[in-house]
Order: sequence, then C-alpha cells, then structure tokens
Amino acid sequence: MPSVNIVGGGLAGLAAAAALGSKGFTVDLFESRPFLGGRATSFPVTPGDDDAELIDNCQHVLLRCCVNLLDFYRRLGVADRIRFYREFTFLEPGGRCSKLGRGWLPAPLHMAGSFLRMPCLGAADKLAIGRAMLALIRQRRRRKDLDRITMLDWLRENQQPERAIERFWSQVLVSAINEELDRMAAQHGFQVFWLGMLARRDSYEMGIPDVPLRDLYSADAWKKIGQVKIHSRAPVDRVVFREGSAYALQTGGSVHSADYHICAVPFERLDALAPELGILTSGFEHSPITGIHVWFDRPVTDLPHAALLDRTIQWMFNKDHGRYVQFVVSASRRLVEMGRAEVVDLALAEAAEFFPRVREAKVERAQVIKEVRATYSAHPGMEALRPAAATRVPNVFLAGDWTRSGWPATMEGAVRSGYYAAEAVTAASGHPVRFVLPDIA
Repeated sequence: MPSVNIVGGGLAGLAAAAALGSKGFTVDLFESRPFLGGRATSFPVTPGDDDAELIDNCQHVLLRCCVNLLDFYRRLGVADRIRFYREFTFLEPGGRCSKLGRGWLPAPLHMAGSFLRMPCLGAADKLAIGRAMLALIRQRRRRKDLDRITMLDWLRENQQPERAIERFWSQVLVSAINEELDRMAAQHGFQVFWLGMLARRDSYEMGIPDVPLRDLYSADAWKKIGQVKIHSRAPVDRVVFREGSAYALQTGGSVHSADYHICAVPFERLDALAPELGILTSGFEHSPITGIHVWFDRPVTDLPHAALLDRTIQWMFNKDHGRYVQFVVSASRRLVEMGRAEVVDLALAEAAEFFPRVREAKVERAQVIKEVRATYSAHPGMEALRPAAATRVPNVFLAGDWTRSGWPATMEGAVRSGYYAAEAVTAASGHPVRFVLPDIA
C-alpha cells in the first residue's frame, strides 16, 4: 500500500493516521513534542517529572452529536473511557441551582420541561428564548447571511433580553465556540444549538474523559491500528518539493520520503512548513482559553461540573472528589495579560460565591494554563478563508480544526478534518474510502 507522512500529532493528524492505518496505508506521524494530542493533551503537573500527576491543559468535553470524534475513540479502543452526563447544572452567585436535561417529550421539545423550571431565567426570558429557538429551526437552512453576521446580531434581531443572552445563549456558545457572541459568526451558534440541543433527544449529553487526555492516545491504543509509526520529539523543518510534488519531510538531519503528505499543523505554522502550497492564512486570528487548576485540602463541591453564571469563570469541573477542581474561561483575552497569582485570586474569589466551602478550604497548590493560541477566532467571513483538504500540489493535503471541516474549531472539527484529509489521500491513490460520518441531522 502507499506510504503517508503526517506532520502534527494533534487530533487532526491522529485521526488521519488512524483512518489510513486501518485501511493498510503505511503511516509515519511526526510530532515535535514528547506527547500526542496537540491542544487536547496532558502533561506532568511537575515539569520534567514523568511520574508526577498528569493534568489536562484544559478540560475538553464533547457531546453525543460529535459522531466523528466518538468514531475516532472507537478506532483506538478508548470510547469506554468517556463518561456521559444527562444533566447540566447552572449555578448563580449565591449557589441557587438550575438543572437542564431531557424529559419524556420527543426532540426538539425534549428539554422543555426542565428548561421551563430553571429559576435562573425569568418567564420573559424563557418566552423569548423559545421564540428564538423556533426561529433558529426555521431559518437554519433558509438564511444565506449567517456567516456574514454575528450571533449577537441575530439575537438582537430576535429581541433577546440581556439576561437571556448572558445566562443562556452566551453561557452555552462562548464555551462551545471559544469566542464572544459579538465576534462569532451566527452560523456556528446555529450549528451548536441545532445539533447539540435540538436535533436528537440525546445529542446534548456531555462526555468527559475519565482519564487524562494523553492516555486516550497511548501506545497501547495504536497497537490496534495498522502500520502507523509515531515519531515523537521529531519536529519537521520543511516539506521537500521536487518537480511540482512533495517528495519528503525534512526533520533535523534526516529526510523521510513518502507517496503522500498531510500537514496537520496550526495555521500559523503552515507557511514556514510548506510555502509552496500558497495557502493564505493572514486573515486568521487566535482566541485563547484559560484553565485554572486548584487543589484544596478538603472537598469544596459534590457537583461533577457546573456552568457558573454572571462571572468571569464560565465552568467548573470536579476532577477528584471536590478536592481538585478545574475552572475554565473561554475567549479569555482579559486573562492573558494577567499574572498567575492574579488569575488564581480571581478564580478563588469568584468560586467562593458559588461554593461556600472554598472560603474555609486551604489551597494546596494551583496551576494556570493559558492556551493563547487555543483556536482560530470564528468571526464572520471566515468560512470562505478556511482551506479544503486538497491543495494545488496533488500529493499534499491539509488537516486541522481551522480547515474547512464543516464544524467550528472543536475536537469534532479537528477529527473531521483529519478524516477529510485521509479521504483525499485514498482518492488520490485510486482507492477512495469514506471516513467522515454525516451529522446526526
């Protein structure tokens, strides 16, 4: 079978490797770091100590509608390491709790009962949100301007009250898309709510890995795939071109040839890696995510996770019986310039408003991880800039959550992009295979 070089060991590159390896292709994957996963990975809490506790760079979650990501986990034999939850908890400062989950009604009304009982929203908010949901269902295929307007534009157009925007629309979408509503293309907001909350009764269920992210891509998992060789600590300097096609990868003092090449790297790295492709990336911007890990001397909450309303911190995830919790802030531009101690103090002050036991607990240690280049900013007009898997060089292909995957920059989008690149390789080899699973609706 043909050989394939893949640059990048993030989810996009790993998905392409798993797909092609399963069909008999000989795959060599090159990752510059000593671990896999890209921006969805883990590392020792004590740098340089491989025996230290592993922490995720940031809490990554998925929904049941992420069918390609789940397919990727099944290929690696780790799907059973994802724990799904059927209920969301929304907490207000002071601790009042609202629950959102499905009842007995069919989709798209399956969450209507719990939604109507949520005390964090008033009757006028719920009525306005209900009208907007009906408009979203009607307009999702008809409107042609959803990549030209922001989600906030659309919410204003549909007369959403401020509290409904802040406590419902923003709470869900900023975390899902990693961008503020006034910078987010409306089409992404439509996709999240349609696929994630309305299309199917179980599509909203949230999956959280019950092991460190790095364990999902362990060497044991890759033994189940065909001829895939992982090269860690192997940064690639250049794609080597000869007579109009790619010949090899140059890494350190070595050259690795192959029939096909997939560049599964962030957009800011592509031009240095393969300028011959002529891919324009100047229109892309980054949006950051900040994770604040805190270890207490006692449990501070019994909740597995919660959305935190009206404050900077957006989510809490209980990592170890309430003694180790992770707080997450998406689109965290305000925190990027703050010092570590200032970020920790902010998180603790806000956490105490939701979890009173934080006030009595002693902080044993804390870690702040700022993913400044977490995702591309999904602002209006970006869809036209996102490149497809195929390039103008017939044996070079692209993958990455910033490419044209049909999804925003999520783990599902990254896996879809890897699958699309793998499909393009099989088509170029004369034996086309479909890997991308269709959306649930």
